Amino acid sequence: MQLIDWIILVGTITFIVWYGVYKSRGIKNVRDFIGGGNDAKWWTIGLSVMATQASAITFLSTPGQAYHDGMGFVQFYFGLPIAMIIICIVFIPIYHRLKVYTAYEYLESRFDRKTRTLTALLFLTQRGLAAGITIFAPAIILSAVLGWHLTSLTVIIGVLVIIYTVSGGTKAVSVTHKQQMAVILTGMIVAFFIILNFLPDSVSFTDALEIAGASGKMDILDFSFDFENRYTLWSGLIGGSFLALSYFGTDQSQVQRYLSGGSVRESQLGMIFNGLLKVPLQFFILLVGVMVFVFYQFNTAPLNFNPAANETVLNSNYSEQYQDLMLEHRIIQEEKHRVGLNYAENKQNMSKAQIADFQKEFNRLDHKQQEVKEEAKLFIDASDVDAESNDKDYVFIHFILNNLPRGLIGLLLAVILSAAMSSTASELNALASTTTIDIYRRNIKKDKSEEHYMEATKWFTLMWGIIAITFASIADLFDNLIQLVNIIGSIFYGTVLGIFLLAFFIKYVKSNAVFIAALIAQVVVLIVFNLNLMPYLWLNVLGCLLVMALAYLIQFIKGTNQEIEKT
Repeated sequence: MQLIDWIILVGTITFIVWYGVYKSRGIKNVRDFIGGGNDAKWWTIGLSVMATQASAITFLSTPGQAYHDGMGFVQFYFGLPIAMIIICIVFIPIYHRLKVYTAYEYLESRFDRKTRTLTALLFLTQRGLAAGITIFAPAIILSAVLGWHLTSLTVIIGVLVIIYTVSGGTKAVSVTHKQQMAVILTGMIVAFFIILNFLPDSVSFTDALEIAGASGKMDILDFSFDFENRYTLWSGLIGGSFLALSYFGTDQSQVQRYLSGGSVRESQLGMIFNGLLKVPLQFFILLVGVMVFVFYQFNTAPLNFNPAANETVLNSNYSEQYQDLMLEHRIIQEEKHRVGLNYAENKQNMSKAQIADFQKEFNRLDHKQQEVKEEAKLFIDASDVDAESNDKDYVFIHFILNNLPRGLIGLLLAVILSAAMSSTASELNALASTTTIDIYRRNIKKDKSEEHYMEATKWFTLMWGIIAITFASIADLFDNLIQLVNIIGSIFYGTVLGIFLLAFFIKYVKSNAVFIAALIAQVVVLIVFNLNLMPYLWLNVLGCLLVMALAYLIQFIKGTNQEIEKT
């Protein structure tokens, strides 16, 4: 990194922290601290909701996901617009009418205190884990690529977020989200056009899409009913709808964003804005990853994008075998370069049969290259059990650091850190609010002043910040970080969503039945996940339907027994 990169990086992050503190000064009560003054406009809500979901993991992992597996991951988001409509019609009016601080307050008025507390604890468990991951994700990757000390980087990210979140609460989080989304969108758009500019002159954008398509990267829709296939149209529409409904409708980190709206209409418009923009945004980020794939068909790519893994195996007893694979990988790359360039320069004169031959040959070379990369992973794992051989999360950051001009490197690093800060700030803000309102005020200190609860929320923000930093410091890299966050959510969200749907729509079911059903359902989901009986997206459906079915059954049995006792 050059001086200009450091200036842009440090200047951007410093301005965001200062702006959050400055814009939220003067907050004196818990309603303003948690509710943000309840005067947010729809565009602020929409961008804040989007920034909360778009963590650093999105901008590190998603391009790498597309580089390796193509555009199919976008199907994961197909259920989101459906969920936004349901939330606007059902959830938002109820929350605003009751003037709640958190989503879980409603559950006590519908059921009882123990159900509210259980649901809040489920949220605190999964979101507390996720907060650590959103700090850990950029920290471990930046430390590996830049050589920065991992723990120090983790602490720096966490402390920066804690400063303005403790200072200004929800308002600070919301106003900084607008700045962070501006940085994020600018950086990704710039990166996209730079990638296109770096392609050979004879390779147009259309050519790039066709070359990517020859390797299956442009296969967007999968209509199969294969239960083992993680991303299909049906898992996206059904499982994705349940996950989005759970996340945006019952997760306090999102609910708190639209509870800050000045009216029901402002909140609804903000969520519709998010629903309309989120899928195209994720499509674009995946497309950036596909263009990075095309870029590396004409430029040298490492055998493994994780520099630490390469260094580990090259300093081990497997160095000679690994170098042989590096040579084989380079030869295949040169052949793909030749085939791809020949296609781009001569496709106008090619027959359909010749185009089909190109696609077949390019696909053959791509499969051969993937086999070499998989073999290389075996040597990395054998050289050190702690080495991270999966390099999906390193693809985009490798491209940034090795190909972007000075200044833009600082901008893209600012994108990654801004995304980490935006998502983490929302999580800490929601964790602290839920701890204060649903646990501390309801079960421990019931009759204190507004100022007391505001100070308590600040202290709980600090506490959760420390917990997140600690978890991030001891966490370990997963197969793909964006999947890890969604897996954690899927384990808990279905149960929580089932409780809320019972509360909204099935008045027959009472509190004890819901409480027992929720405990049983959560245990079953954990067992199913541990035994790997279904793709994680379907865990949302399983948890939700199981809670509802069990609660109804328990209530029915209880009602029948009461009728028998009466007779």
